[in-house]
Amino acid sequence: MPQDPNQNLIIGRNAVLEALRSGREIDYILVVSTASGAHTAAIAKCKEKGIPVKEVASAKLDNICGTTKHQGIAAIIASHSYCEVSDILTLAESKKEPPFIVICDGIEDPHNLGAIIRTAEASSVHGIIIPKRRSASLTATVSKVASGALEYMKVARVTNLVSTINELKDKGLWIYGADMGGEPWTGKDYTGPCAIVVGSEGKGLSQLVKRNCDYIISIPMFGKINSLNASVAAGILMYEVARQRSVNA
Repeated sequence: MPQDPNQNLIIGRNAVLEALRSGREIDYILVVSTASGAHTAAIAKCKEKGIPVKEVASAKLDNICGTTKHQGIAAIIASHSYCEVSDILTLAESKKEPPFIVICDGIEDPHNLGAIIRTAEASSVHGIIIPKRRSASLTATVSKVASGALEYMKVARVTNLVSTINELKDKGLWIYGADMGGEPWTGKDYTGPCAIVVGSEGKGLSQLVKRNCDYIISIPMFGKINSLNASVAAGILMYEVARQRSVNA
């Protein structure tokens, strides 16, 4: 995952363990690979709470923490609280609108995630869903790039995107995955309950996620490159949904 120098940190064995015990909102834990045995209590607590644990080299943790006095462990703290997927659906219901959700499948660049959140707020998205692993989280950089939109946008973080997608389908949402080789993006009706799935910057949609989408849609490319920045592609699709809904309002 790209390094984010503005992450909020809790450093040191006791401080991290107390943060875990207190229920503090933690995105993930970084542990020096050669010192994981010294942090069995913290690692066990992370497994209990479903918090990812990432092993890193000591030099990398020195760089992230800005000090060598980290005792081989640090916690990355969320800059904003996450919600549940049900909260997003409840918001749509309270507005008497069909749910409109953006699902980020492995968006690892915090600048891209922040830009997606900013555009989502401007285009009447009810909420964003990200996975717990292999994804940027709600760090200070994401909040800064979102330019205040994070205060108004619900973001849910889930363990399994495929399971979440299938639960949304059971609730009546149509799932549109953005990837190459799909149907034209303008040829679909997005006025009903729907979710747009945007893939990672390098690999696009994962195969499992792609197979579980109802439709694969594509944005045509007329230049010499074959893909758009993830946040740009997401923005184009979000505004097509917003355009259709405003026309039919």
